[in-house]
Amino acid sequence: MFQLPILNFSPQQVAGVCETLEESGDIERLGRFLWSLPVAPAACEALNKNESVLRARAIVAFHTGNYRELYHILENHKFTKESHAKLQALWLEAHYQEAEKLRGRPLGPVDKYRVRKKFPLPRTIWDGEQKTHCFKERTRHLLREWYLQDPYPNPSKKRELAQATGLTPTQVGNWFKNRRQRDRAAAAKNRLQQQVLAQGSGRSLQAEEESGGEALGAPSSPAASLSSKAATSAISITSSDSECDI
Repeated sequence: MFQLPILNFSPQQVAGVCETLEESGDIERLGRFLWSLPVAPAACEALNKNESVLRARAIVAFHTGNYRELYHILENHKFTKESHAKLQALWLEAHYQEAEKLRGRPLGPVDKYRVRKKFPLPRTIWDGEQKTHCFKERTRHLLREWYLQDPYPNPSKKRELAQATGLTPTQVGNWFKNRRQRDRAAAAKNRLQQQVLAQGSGRSLQAEEESGGEALGAPSSPAASLSSKAATSAISITSSDSECDI
């Protein structure tokens, strides 16, 4: 189908074929088509400016394990927003696979987080909006607002919020679940702090009563000193839990 006639294809026609094969998921056939394209300087220059052709080359490079070529394409060509999601996924997955090969084991959530920090998305496939734990800040702000109204949204509300944020209902549900867990952990930590402080105060009072008539300014008892240290240690614990979604 894509033999000799491709020599007469225009860049638009080549792009159309690339898009069709990309949508079909036939990466092997897409690769053969790209490798059979003309290599004349004028033709190559025109094709190297076509986003569909560049995206197809990036996809083939990823599936053949040619990550250096993938990174070169993504870092040196500016892509439109419509291509960002797919190319971002290729960028991250390629780095994940390289890290797994280097470490000799599958990556956990924390490992993947560190890889993302080490290899941030290039501006050629990113709109520049700051992301926190893979969610854009405006998305997280909207999630927080809905959470304050209802920490247990029903499926209908999850779908509505998913449409508003561009996430999937599953992602929305997981965010709410993680936030509830963080809030419960923070509440338990605060209760523990209050208990430690209360115990420390009670022991200090008991020590003062037992000392009964000791001179003002005399050294406090070892029990009171330990209680004070315990209370101070408890206060040093941060009261706000991290929002890390790793």
